[in-house]
Amino acid sequence: MNAQSPTRRSGGRSARREARSSKLADHLRPIRAGLEGGQYKPLSDIDVEKIHQAALTALETIGLADAPASGVEILTNAGAILGDDGRIRFPRALVEDALAKANREVTLYSRDGLNDLDLSGQRVHYGTAGAAVHLVDIEGHEYRESTLQDLHDAARICDVLDNINFVQRPMVARDILDTMEGELNSVYACTSGTTKHVGISFSEASIVPHAVEMLHKIAGGKDKWLERPFMSNSNCFVVPPMKFATESCEVMEACIEGGIPVLLLSAGMAGATAPSTIAGAITQACAECLAGLVYVNAIKPGHPAIFGTWPFGLDLRTGAMTVGSGEQALLSAGCAQMHAFYGLPGGAAGGASDSKMPDMQAGWEQMCSNVMAGLSGLNMVYEAAGMHSSLLGFCHESLILSDDIIGQAMRCVRGIEVSDETLALDQMAEVCMGGPGHYLGTEQTLGRMQADHVYPSLGDRTSPKEWAEIGKPVLIEKAIAKKEEILATRSKARFDAELDSDIRAHFKIYLPA
Repeated sequence: MNAQSPTRRSGGRSARREARSSKLADHLRPIRAGLEGGQYKPLSDIDVEKIHQAALTALETIGLADAPASGVEILTNAGAILGDDGRIRFPRALVEDALAKANREVTLYSRDGLNDLDLSGQRVHYGTAGAAVHLVDIEGHEYRESTLQDLHDAARICDVLDNINFVQRPMVARDILDTMEGELNSVYACTSGTTKHVGISFSEASIVPHAVEMLHKIAGGKDKWLERPFMSNSNCFVVPPMKFATESCEVMEACIEGGIPVLLLSAGMAGATAPSTIAGAITQACAECLAGLVYVNAIKPGHPAIFGTWPFGLDLRTGAMTVGSGEQALLSAGCAQMHAFYGLPGGAAGGASDSKMPDMQAGWEQMCSNVMAGLSGLNMVYEAAGMHSSLLGFCHESLILSDDIIGQAMRCVRGIEVSDETLALDQMAEVCMGGPGHYLGTEQTLGRMQADHVYPSLGDRTSPKEWAEIGKPVLIEKAIAKKEEILATRSKARFDAELDSDIRAHFKIYLPA
């Protein structure tokens, strides 16, 4: 009898674990993409206004250098002033006019319509980004150059992770030397790996029309593409401090012409290419992105654009980037507050780690900035999963583990609901006066078990005894097994044979059919 007891208990636990891990219908999930953040405000209202006024002053008195000839024409025709020093300055009224024209109701579409991202208000979404040049090989405990297959596999993994809401290219295909071929193959690798919204960068404007041609094919025609553009352009249109990136500006112009939404990305490094203070770095990022907003709306008023203030931290002892620091979390949270002040869809970095491997350091760094970004109401939390070594390395297993981290972060964003039902006075009375004296197994507890609680997919909450009974699983090994399970299954995002053949007939695709 005693020998059989552990088996019965283990079976009961297994059944309960299986029930908790089974996929819920979307309307029953305790968390989902687009929950409203904004509970955390590191800046006072006075602070926000000071930053805004300082950004306007910087644009009016310092301005930006190095605009392409096309940009000079576009901006000066809109009312910007080209100085004798070659810098373009922005009168306050011009900036205010651009803010009035800007699109505040941006939706980033998914290819299948099931994962569209509503960026209005302070709705929070988590995804990848970063353009790492290495893949983290956790089994070999080393870094190697990332490949197109690695990028495709990352998109495939993201496609099945509930808490990864979008896939901005997290790695560069280092095995393709030709720039155009590499970037067009990146479009193919991501869009054939996931139906979620995809973000891609382009190095030269001449590449964009070819990418648009491919996107038209994938969408089923130009009209269908323009109706629901499922890919956006991550555009580093500035080289901080306060200079336009000439070629990227030309890319931005081409993307607007092709109907591609743009992420206006300002990525200064505090203490190197941005002021060392958190407030100063946020101010410069806002000034640069406001200049980008003027640029976009001078070309096409209301074109979907994301206010991409991405200031990064710097370890002043070593000169290394510190994406996993508390300062980074504050930078992104402060930027999110500025996005809310402007009423614009915005994005910043969160969830990346300076650690080389998915270890305890990575865990605390990823959770810290992911939670703060979500609580601050950041619309698009980029680099939120899988990113290591200060953006130099991307890890498939860490991507999978990050899905659990983001799940817990999003539960924090959801917050605490207070109502007659959740105050639970009737339950207290029933349990305490003539009841069992505990809430285990009550109808209310069981009824809200999955509606209120987020259960990790891979995280271990067993007791030491239970842990031993199930073979003492190691978290990294579970992530490896999950990765292999995902990649062994045909992706639902794969193109049908006819479309794939058409794309391959017009473009040199390196991934095997």
